[in-house]
Amino acid sequence: MLRAIVLGAGAGGGFPQWNSAGPGCRRARSGDALAKPRTQASLAVSADGAHWVVVNASPDLRQQIAATPALHPRDEPLRNSPIAAVVLTGAEVDTLAGLLTLRERQPFRLFAAAPGLAVLDENPIFRALNPGFVTREKMALETRFDPVAGLTFEAYPVPGKVPLFAEAGEDPGVAEDGEAVGLAISAGGATLHYIPGCAMMTEALSRRLRGAACVLFDGTLFADDEMIVAGAGPKTGRRMGHMPMTGEGGSLEAFEGLGVSRRVYVHLNNTNPALLDDSPERAHLAAKGWEVAEDGMEITL
Repeated sequence: MLRAIVLGAGAGGGFPQWNSAGPGCRRARSGDALAKPRTQASLAVSADGAHWVVVNASPDLRQQIAATPALHPRDEPLRNSPIAAVVLTGAEVDTLAGLLTLRERQPFRLFAAAPGLAVLDENPIFRALNPGFVTREKMALETRFDPVAGLTFEAYPVPGKVPLFAEAGEDPGVAEDGEAVGLAISAGGATLHYIPGCAMMTEALSRRLRGAACVLFDGTLFADDEMIVAGAGPKTGRRMGHMPMTGEGGSLEAFEGLGVSRRVYVHLNNTNPALLDDSPERAHLAAKGWEVAEDGMEITL
């Protein structure tokens, strides 16, 4: 059996974002039950309920662990954790900053593709993760590996961009060299795909996802120009490496005819109106067969 817990469903900054006075953030901050808060995107998966793999160490990881009993230490010994491994889908701040939360001499395996490992190696602050306890392991693309017994992962490239902090001022364009990866996570004959960042749908990705049982997919923006229209930023979703939900080439269109049984949006930006349970945008997604992830959401396959 494959068990997955959405630790965080929001994009960078979470929902409500600390410095946003947008209408959705104001509703979430006020305690509106129809505007549920989300922490930054992360996932926990297990085959046995005892050994867990965290996918992406968000800046909110400490809070997410505290909110998830399955990730709490057991009674003995004094210091222990069911988190056996961490797997990164990229090297943005919101995928790796939470690694610093895990620096208390706790053994676990850390997997990333070559570009992600390079970012860790180039930033000395990550030496806080004692190599005597935390092993860094290169995640070869298109190759299966078992971070813990009973769970099989396969990382594959998806269209994406270098981390924002690594841009040199100009648009670096979209690449498929491991800057962004998707994950096929399998246990007990079931497979879940986790793709929190994707700039476009390609023929190769369409073939891979066709007929999948469950896909957790990039839902950053509802419309490509959403942040510009809202006055929240100067970039489109595609410029940031995220395909929008709607419009030509959006994910709703891209998944048409793929026959994916369960489709769940993750990594939603605070400007996305689909975060609001009572919005027409949420109703539109539901009519198309999509769910919007919430923190604590569990999926069992």
